[in-house]
Amino acid sequence: MGKKSIRRNYIYNVSYQILLILTPVITAPYLSRVLGADGVGIASATEADVSYFVLAATFGIAIFGQREISYVQDDRAKRSRVFWETKLLQILTSLIVLLVYIPFALHQENRILYLILTMNLLAVTASVTWFFQGMEEFGKIVLRNTVFKIVSILYIFAFVRRPSDLPLYVFGHSFFALAGDVSLWFYLPRYIDRPVIGELKPWKHLKEIVLLFVPSIAIQVYTVMDKTMIKVITRDAFENGYYEQALKISKMTLTIVTSLGTVMIPRIGYHYGRGETSLVRSYMYRGYRFVWFLGVPLSFGLLGIASGFVPWYFGPGFEKVIPLLSILGFLVLAIGINNVTGMQYLIPTGRQNYFTLTVFIGAVVNFCMNYVLIPKWRSIGAAVASVAAETVIALVQLYLVRRELSFGKILQSSWKYLIAGTAMLGIVKIAGRAVAAPVYGTFLQVAAGAAVYFVVLFLLRDSFFLENTGRVLEKVRGKLH
Repeated sequence: MGKKSIRRNYIYNVSYQILLILTPVITAPYLSRVLGADGVGIASATEADVSYFVLAATFGIAIFGQREISYVQDDRAKRSRVFWETKLLQILTSLIVLLVYIPFALHQENRILYLILTMNLLAVTASVTWFFQGMEEFGKIVLRNTVFKIVSILYIFAFVRRPSDLPLYVFGHSFFALAGDVSLWFYLPRYIDRPVIGELKPWKHLKEIVLLFVPSIAIQVYTVMDKTMIKVITRDAFENGYYEQALKISKMTLTIVTSLGTVMIPRIGYHYGRGETSLVRSYMYRGYRFVWFLGVPLSFGLLGIASGFVPWYFGPGFEKVIPLLSILGFLVLAIGINNVTGMQYLIPTGRQNYFTLTVFIGAVVNFCMNYVLIPKWRSIGAAVASVAAETVIALVQLYLVRRELSFGKILQSSWKYLIAGTAMLGIVKIAGRAVAAPVYGTFLQVAAGAAVYFVVLFLLRDSFFLENTGRVLEKVRGKLH
């Protein structure tokens, strides 16, 4: 266990997340011009509909599998049994959902898109990513997924040339994701043995999986229901197109913050299983510091650059993305905090009932606010509802763990980052007005904002920043020598 460095796994994971960020950075301007806001909106709404079926097929099994594998990662026999029991359940749920989905797809207006997206359900059947996450083998996931992600980018530029190529875009998006999942099976023989059918008891896990599935349903409500409600209430593909593009940018930045969570879930599960609660608590406080350290500049940064960035990046007709991006940027902080408390702490420590409660509360808040705000403000109403729901979840989760993790200590660790972020926002706004050329202006804003943020943290002697900067400099010196 000791050889699996958190820092190395984070670098692996964040490297892939950066590739995920670069993919839409590279393709979004091209697709917005080729497919238009309505084409992007149709693809977004269709994938939102299919994601409900993907959710049912996943059935909480991936979260359960990752956690259970983290508990037994040092025992080959036990992890083999856990893998096969979990996988059998996953295959069964996927096939049942597939039988329901096909008739549904055939009765939709854009049936060709829905039939293509059948591959999303097949990807659930094939997926073993959760196993390698539980084993903390992030390098293998990153290597395979990186190859297929690069190929998918090349595919988009080669084959998606006009609005009528929307089915080709959807195909590439789904096919290469499926191929990446299938490819990971070639690594499995190194880690698990063939199943002994008589020893497998997959049904004994059903109760816990159902408990994990319930919060997954609620999560889906406030992450995908937005798009569904925009489509149903506004009946306007353009509104979904604007919302999709703004959400895409905010989620790109969010992946940098939540990448640590993917790495920490199996580590916290491992130490919690060994009764090392003080070490778990130490990891948690560092996780919150990490979210403040990166989440504040990313949220404030999106607010600062939105007005200059959107027009040149997405092109004409996407002006409404500016206020949407300014609002949705704060998802980075809200989701970052509840990712630490919920996914990194409540799930690995077996308190999914708390997690379920908080997510359900957030889903209710999101649905009610969507119902009230979307008719008035359309996609902007959905953005406000999303940020409000995630903030409520973060606060409720922190309240529930108040006896184990000090809310005051978590909040106190943020003040230096908030000061630095405010100073950064001021400079970003000034830099945006100083340069007339929009592309160069955005790069100047980012560079100036980052410089100011780090300088202020240095002047405030922030221990987290100084400690990690020192480690980086030591490694650089070591390489040079």
